[in-house]
Amino acid sequence: MISIFDDMSQATEAEVQRMLSLVDEQRRTEALRYRHLFGQFACLKSWLMLKELLRPLGINNLEMDKNEHGKPYLIRYTEVHFNLSHCKNGIAVVVDFSPVGIDIESFRRSNLSLLQKTMNPAEAEWIRASSDPVEAFTRYWTKKEAVVKMRGTGLIDDLHHILDGEGYRLETHVNREKGYAWSVACTK
Repeated sequence: MISIFDDMSQATEAEVQRMLSLVDEQRRTEALRYRHLFGQFACLKSWLMLKELLRPLGINNLEMDKNEHGKPYLIRYTEVHFNLSHCKNGIAVVVDFSPVGIDIESFRRSNLSLLQKTMNPAEAEWIRASSDPVEAFTRYWTKKEAVVKMRGTGLIDDLHHILDGEGYRLETHVNREKGYAWSVACTK
């Protein structure tokens, strides 16, 4: 189950205050650690989106812990996997019964250093030859991020070969009108 939210005009002080009243103390504390309104909004909104996706599964207790790389998991429902992501243009949440990762990114230019650090030569060439290199880079980046988030390893993996692996499904979507791409990866 996937939920995408991209009406970022709702990121207001009034909406943050309203959402603070809907979450537990741990999430309020986490949200208020963000100094900027957008971070607070994204933290709260993604949490409420997750709660909404878990509700049909009968999961109301969202007590969590994190693995050694920081990936959160539900303590009492270890058979249920989830992942959250946000950028300035949207928020993405996914829930599955197998390991899953999601990433959403606003279109952004990549410099040569970042391209070389994150893409293998074939990917870098495809991005440079694309009619829209910014979109192409963002698509590739969200794919790689979704895979490492699915694995629960974070960016310690060799990013050049992330997409060479097997054993997972990968899906990517682009919203040109709103200026973002998102990808989801899950085990087969």
